[in-house]
Amino acid sequence: MYVSKYYPGINYDFQPTSYWSPGADPLAVALMNVKGRNRREMIQDFYENGNLEALCDDLLADTLGEGARRSLGLIHPSFLGGEYLPNYARHEVEIARIELESTTSDVISIRARPRGKRIEYSVCDEYESEFKLPQKTSSHPFSLQELICFLDHVEEFKGEASWNRFGFILSFNQCNLECGADLETLEDFTRVGSDFYPDLGLHYASSIAEWYEARAAELRSEA
Repeated sequence: MYVSKYYPGINYDFQPTSYWSPGADPLAVALMNVKGRNRREMIQDFYENGNLEALCDDLLADTLGEGARRSLGLIHPSFLGGEYLPNYARHEVEIARIELESTTSDVISIRARPRGKRIEYSVCDEYESEFKLPQKTSSHPFSLQELICFLDHVEEFKGEASWNRFGFILSFNQCNLECGADLETLEDFTRVGSDFYPDLGLHYASSIAEWYEARAAELRSEA
């Protein structure tokens, strides 16, 4: 079983008080549950330039209409990344996402919703894949350490065991490497982020960099 590794300078004890209170940060409010990867980047760019109010309501919506999605797809397939994720259930929020540098910029969404007095979790992508979760509910929001442990032990039902030895997040890189991709194309292939956990991306950037260096060393030793 994969054992999660932790890195210095990251507050793994951090725990959001709630998944349903984005606070006063207007960027966090604007980004909450926006499915499209490119739209999220556009919203952030407009916000940082003080022009958030210039975006039309359609571009700020959680889900685009079919006509708008077709228009984006005509620009480039990558503009559809995340746009075909399942719609959100009532009170459901995205607590983290995995973004892949694939042709269509695929996105895997990690979500939470209230279930009685507990929080219920789910993982979904744009292809109706089925995932086995290491934990289905919790009484409180995850700490960062708990979320990382959760993510590292998610399993895709069609996944190969050899990929899973690196944990779920790194399985995307390992899968592509074992299927013949050049290692250099995988250094920035997988990105993890969260509107609730500021250090989540930093943790996985460190993990992915370590994986990359280990694979590069293996290739050098085989040469």
